[in-house]
Amino acid sequence: MLQETTTAAATGGSNAEALQQMSFSHLLQNFDFVGWVVFITLAIMSVLSVYWIVVNFIKNMRLRANSDRVVSTFWETPNAQDAIRFMEEQGRSEPFSKIALDAAQAAAHHQRHEGSRLVESLNRSEFVDRALRQAVTRESMKLESGLTVLATVGSTAPFVGLLGTVWGIYHALLRLGASGESSIQAVAGPVGEALIMTAIGLFVAIPAVLSYNFFVRLNRVTNNKFDTFAHDLHDFFATGSRVGEATGKR
Repeated sequence: MLQETTTAAATGGSNAEALQQMSFSHLLQNFDFVGWVVFITLAIMSVLSVYWIVVNFIKNMRLRANSDRVVSTFWETPNAQDAIRFMEEQGRSEPFSKIALDAAQAAAHHQRHEGSRLVESLNRSEFVDRALRQAVTRESMKLESGLTVLATVGSTAPFVGLLGTVWGIYHALLRLGASGESSIQAVAGPVGEALIMTAIGLFVAIPAVLSYNFFVRLNRVTNNKFDTFAHDLHDFFATGSRVGEATGKR
């Protein structure tokens, strides 16, 4: 009876020790070169992902808060010069004002060169349309900053974690072969490393994928607003008024 109790106690102690080897602190203490490379890569991916999530969230919230005000103020200002001056007062990161200013500059440039080859080759409507297309493309590209990073992290982080998983299982098999026994204590550390690496890879990838889809949806809505505003600007600077308006800014 005493021998059985002693054996059970020894087994319980070895199991407890084996479980301790599956902790994160034990994982850090027993990393080899490949393990450190995988872990540091996932850490860098996580930092980049969090950075671009925060930056894009702040940027989109500011844009959504100010875009309607900027556009409505521009159209509600009765004098065109005052409306353009209002757009010039907006911040450097405000896209709608930059689109309007590019259209205004294109129209003014075309008007200053009446009688030249520029006017003969491109009429006012075409010249303004080209400027608007370039402005919308430029501002749309700015909206996509960081999305490539989020897409890359979301698609590759699970595989980087999987590399750590495979490496941990490989170490577990080496221990089994070296010890000649299949006890949990022999494989707990490498298996724990494998499981933790898998979890870290998923924890890094999931927020990146969700935020990427979220920002792509927001950018699609914003790009539609760019197109609508650009069409109205084209009508205004090409004809002097928006379509559907009886009078325009003078």
